Amino acid sequence: MFLSLIRIIKFSLQDISRNVWLTIATVTILVLALLSVNTLLTVDVLSRHAIDAVKEKIDISLYLKADASEEQVTSLKTEISQMSKVKQVMYTSKADALRSFRETNADNPEVLAALRELGRNPLSPSLIIVPNNVEEAPQLINEVKQIDSDIIESRDFTDNTLILDKINDITKKISEVGLFIICIFLFTSMLVAYNSIKVAIYTHRREIEIMRLVGASNSFIYLPFVLSAVIYAFLSVMLIIILFYPFLGILQPYLEVFFMDYNINIIDYFLNNFIIIFGLQFLVVSIISVLSSWLAIRRYAKV
Repeated sequence: MFLSLIRIIKFSLQDISRNVWLTIATVTILVLALLSVNTLLTVDVLSRHAIDAVKEKIDISLYLKADASEEQVTSLKTEISQMSKVKQVMYTSKADALRSFRETNADNPEVLAALRELGRNPLSPSLIIVPNNVEEAPQLINEVKQIDSDIIESRDFTDNTLILDKINDITKKISEVGLFIICIFLFTSMLVAYNSIKVAIYTHRREIEIMRLVGASNSFIYLPFVLSAVIYAFLSVMLIIILFYPFLGILQPYLEVFFMDYNINIIDYFLNNFIIIFGLQFLVVSIISVLSSWLAIRRYAKV
């Protein structure tokens, strides 16, 4: 059995080396299919991070009058905290608001100069209300609107749920297009693998005839071609790993700028899920290649 296995591997490698250009074409198509899969996966990961980032920014701001007493602010904060849809209420004083404003505009000397020219703190204290659930934000906004307090100067009800809807919509459209492209590549991969084995069988038709004359079993004749399909899958996965990680390395600095203040590292995601991602891809590509090869073998290997 061990000797038969060695011979099967030898015949498979000989077939790949004899049809090197066909092997390159097959592996290239498989790599393109895997590239589309991994690109779609990257878009999905980034969209989920973007949604989480926006969710963290969803809040409701109540700007208070400058002369509001500490007792009034504490009372209002307690009233809001007791609402069922409220996760957290944070108080920002005038001094804290001014400090945050200066830090935000540290690179804008004109704004800081105008602030110094004003000679006073123009900012108002505020209460930042964070909802328990993003989906409950509209209902919470309606409840906050009903609050009647003399110390509330203005209210900011920026609806970030619209941003979430847009992100979800864009992600959905990208996924639909990506799935269509993946289906095209997978179908093309099946055809290429099928034709590769068909050509290999044609190349070895004399050898197959001799094997049958000397009593070789069907499995001994067929398995080298099946093994070639598995090797195609292995080579394509190895190549996509070699090509895709440098691409992620180029992409990562742009993500750090775009998702500033958020720890998003797409390289770490692929490294931490390396076995699951690429192991599953190898399994799927192997099944597709072996299935295509088996169909070709069943049709053309009956010499």
